[in-house]
Amino acid sequence: MKPGFVYIITNKYQTVVYTGVTSNLPQRVLEHKEKRNPNSFSARYDVNVLVYYEQFQWIEDAITREKQIKAGSRQAKNDLIRSMNPTWKDLFDEIKNIMTE
Repeated sequence: MKPGFVYIITNKYQTVVYTGVTSNLPQRVLEHKEKRNPNSFSARYDVNVLVYYEQFQWIEDAITREKQIKAGSRQAKNDLIRSMNPTWKDLFDEIKNIMTE
């Protein structure tokens, strides 16, 4: 079994948020930043600023948490982000050295 991450990214205006799950957070955020899939939601809305993440021992736990977050209101997501990152700064530099297999 793989470790997992749930994450939230936003655009520079903080008007759109995207919640995702991955086993390799640095790689996945880089994919958003580079718009590797030009037809994706994150590319269309220029959503590429990592503002929140949680790490889990198992990817299945991350998937469960992603579903909980997605089911919540936008206000709940905003509150969650502010609990970890009150200024909504880009956390990519903080996580780019997280090693995953």
